[in-house]
Amino acid sequence: MLSAFARAFQTPDLRKKLLFTLGIMVLFRLGSHIPIPGVSFTAVNECVKETKNNGLFGLVNLFSGGALLQLTIFALGIMPYITASIILQLLTVVIPRLEALKKEGQAGQAKITQYTRYLTIALAVLQGTGIVATASSGALFSGCPLANQIVPDTSVFRIATMVITMTAGTTVIMWLGELITDRGIGNGMSLLIFTSIAAQFPSSMWAIKQSGTIGGGWVEFLSVVAVGVIVVMLVIFVEQAQRRIPVQYAKRMIGRRAFGGTSTYIPLKVNQAGVIPVIFASSLLYIPALVVQLTNSQAGWAVWIKQNFVKGDHPIYMATYFLLIVFFAFFYVAISFNPEEVADNMKKYGGFIPGIRAGRPTAEYLNYVLTRITWPGSLYLGLIALIPMIALVAFGQQTNFPFGGTSVLIVVGVGLETVKQIESQLQQRNYEGFLR
Repeated sequence: MLSAFARAFQTPDLRKKLLFTLGIMVLFRLGSHIPIPGVSFTAVNECVKETKNNGLFGLVNLFSGGALLQLTIFALGIMPYITASIILQLLTVVIPRLEALKKEGQAGQAKITQYTRYLTIALAVLQGTGIVATASSGALFSGCPLANQIVPDTSVFRIATMVITMTAGTTVIMWLGELITDRGIGNGMSLLIFTSIAAQFPSSMWAIKQSGTIGGGWVEFLSVVAVGVIVVMLVIFVEQAQRRIPVQYAKRMIGRRAFGGTSTYIPLKVNQAGVIPVIFASSLLYIPALVVQLTNSQAGWAVWIKQNFVKGDHPIYMATYFLLIVFFAFFYVAISFNPEEVADNMKKYGGFIPGIRAGRPTAEYLNYVLTRITWPGSLYLGLIALIPMIALVAFGQQTNFPFGGTSVLIVVGVGLETVKQIESQLQQRNYEGFLR
């Protein structure tokens, strides 16, 4: 991997793309430290230092690189765009118009991207309003004595200015991601998420060392590093694992020319759903605690939720989280991969799986194989997502554990895809040919 980066910097056009991508990343991190107007920066810093339990907003804070709890102009991060993309992907299966656009190729995809942008802005306004309202009421940092002083001026004009600023920040992030995709290396949105998560690794590791008690904290530090290496190796192994189903295309004579007769395969990944089930399960588990916090109810159901669904180390929370991840893994695979459509396309172009009849038997076979390999993939996702909660019990802290769940899945996945793109572009530019 290091040799690939070294050769990439030796290639002039690739060097420009890499430097452009790095420049956008630096600009993105710079915006994550500029506070929005109307926020008391001193009060925010004090509350961030005193309040360690930010699990309720932990997912959004993770994707914003810690900018959410600091109420900066990029506080919402890329989360509204991710949510909009997931919603549009789910609606594509339900709404015939979107399904027709998806089949139109590049023009239809451009239209869906435009709808995603509009929905991103709407979600940014909604989420920004909720976060500003939570911050002004003091509920963003529960237990901090300065929580009510974070937003000194709660007038309508000031609140509207804060919401508009956060929405504009999300729009700028979306534009920066598209710039990386067009003029840089890799997928822009994925790289911005990678930047947000990776930026928190050094501070999280140092916090574990400072909070340790054995050997000045170095024993806990080295233990977390060892666990991190094992987890990263496991994630790389499973993310690269796939079941290749062979496909044979029959020869066809069109005029005097023969077409087909080739062999290929359908790659079915063990983790076909990626990190989406973890995001779905995390978001769904935040809803009960968020409702209790906003309503401030003292009823029996609210007390039960506070006891069982607020702290990640509770057995009921962990079991529910694991089951939701398994469910959403099967759910997302079912809507993203259609065996009947794949079987029809194979039949249309004269393809077949050796030993399996074309048409409905092929669809049933693909569905059978996909179900069998989704089981280990969903269990793997659930176990990886439980690592931060196990760390909460082992080390007494959850928010400072860097090698867990969503963060490692995204960092490793984006890193692998980016390295593959760099290597493919290097092969295009440094092809030596048959004669040397």
